[in-house]
Amino acid sequence: FLSSLFCGTKRITAEGVFTAEELRKYDGTSDVHGLYLALLGRIYDVQKGAEHYRPGGGYAHFAGRDASRAYVTGDFSEAGLTDDLQGLSDESLHTFTQWVDFYEKDYRFVGKLAGRYYTNEGEPTEELQRVLAAVERAKEKEYLTKEASKVFPPCNSEWTQEGGTKVWCSTQSGGIQRSWAGVPRQFFEPETQVKRCVCVRTTGPPSDAAVGAKHNNRGDLDHPQLKEYPGCQPTSDTCKVPDP
Repeated sequence: FLSSLFCGTKRITAEGVFTAEELRKYDGTSDVHGLYLALLGRIYDVQKGAEHYRPGGGYAHFAGRDASRAYVTGDFSEAGLTDDLQGLSDESLHTFTQWVDFYEKDYRFVGKLAGRYYTNEGEPTEELQRVLAAVERAKEKEYLTKEASKVFPPCNSEWTQEGGTKVWCSTQSGGIQRSWAGVPRQFFEPETQVKRCVCVRTTGPPSDAAVGAKHNNRGDLDHPQLKEYPGCQPTSDTCKVPDP
């Protein structure tokens, strides 16, 4: 959907630019106008879903306005039904764009809403570009996380009242299929100070080693962000996690 948001820099006069006051006429309370809603400043005709969006419907609070923030927060109070996305995390904004994709696919785009995300001429504002930049950062982080999971796949874990928490590694743990199982280690995220269980390859060169470089055949065991589980044999593929 990102390309469609920046599709052209000139005003699309056939689809037009609405003011907030004009958009309010399309909230379903009048038979003269249809049913429109806006999301991230883009306006969609939701008449085909009228049973949901007209007064009395489950999504009636979205009609005739841009309530982008409520799609993320679930706050459907009058204060929560706003287009202001300030203060939301990059990841939340990335998730929010799934709603934009949904409306782009299922409903007819009819214009742009002048205000926070588009100017009176239909040009993208700095705020729209800020949101889109945040989405791109989240996408990049998601990609890097997936790539990191190939190097350090998540452990399997199980909790029982009798035995507490157990973690272990297999050739499919974390949903990452591979030729090696690895051993459980605590992996520390420096940015968040969060630790998680990962499976670590124990033989061959480190994953970040240059091709052909000399190595000690310990795989990634010497990675600086890894720590052994107390009381667990370093070579064991299963560890009991101490109670916090």
